[in-house]
Amino acid sequence: MKRLGQDTVGTAGRRGRRATAGVLAAAVASVLLAGCGGQDAPPDRSAPEQQPAQGGGQSSQDGAPGGDAGAKAAAAMPKSAPERLSIPALKVSSPLEPLGQHKNGSMQTPRDPDKAGWYEPGPTPGSQGPAVIAGHVTWNGKPAVFHALSKMKAGDTIDVTRQDGSTAKFTVDRVSQYPKNKFPTLEVYKNLDHAGLRLITCSGEYDQGKHYYPDNLVVFASLTGRA
Repeated sequence: MKRLGQDTVGTAGRRGRRATAGVLAAAVASVLLAGCGGQDAPPDRSAPEQQPAQGGGQSSQDGAPGGDAGAKAAAAMPKSAPERLSIPALKVSSPLEPLGQHKNGSMQTPRDPDKAGWYEPGPTPGSQGPAVIAGHVTWNGKPAVFHALSKMKAGDTIDVTRQDGSTAKFTVDRVSQYPKNKFPTLEVYKNLDHAGLRLITCSGEYDQGKHYYPDNLVVFASLTGRA
């Protein structure tokens, strides 16, 4: 797997930040493509360089390709580190490990297959931008925290409790599956004018010989409330 990243300065400063965020977003994608399947895909294995897909990938619950619910999204929240992820439809409730980067630039994956992890260099869930939470789909042949992620659909809810005592409430916009060699970097990690969330895991038919999942599953969600 790989990486991501308001101000009151002038236009030039904002442009610089937007450009930097774009570079970081592209980096994240390279990292996220590997290591999401537990020991089946070692976290230090680099993924191949990805080019943004031109609408490629299949969506299990379509919105318009690349479309988030920005128009109906709630106002972004102040930054605060996340502590727990809850997905009522899947009966998933997991504390969140902070995920950083390996020396080779790849994103760390959760050490515990029963826990999801938040990519710490990126936006915090609820703050403006595409926050990333990753989890294993299997671990040594057994179901892991995101094993049922493909069952999610548009309209499902996701709650993220945060360090400041607040809860960021997200609604799923769509769920899409992409071949790893056609991962749509810009679509998944582009800058947003609202608070977004991406849940990412591996998907597709597991190759026993290569110890490898060929696809990535991405849940796109937008902040629609808070508590």
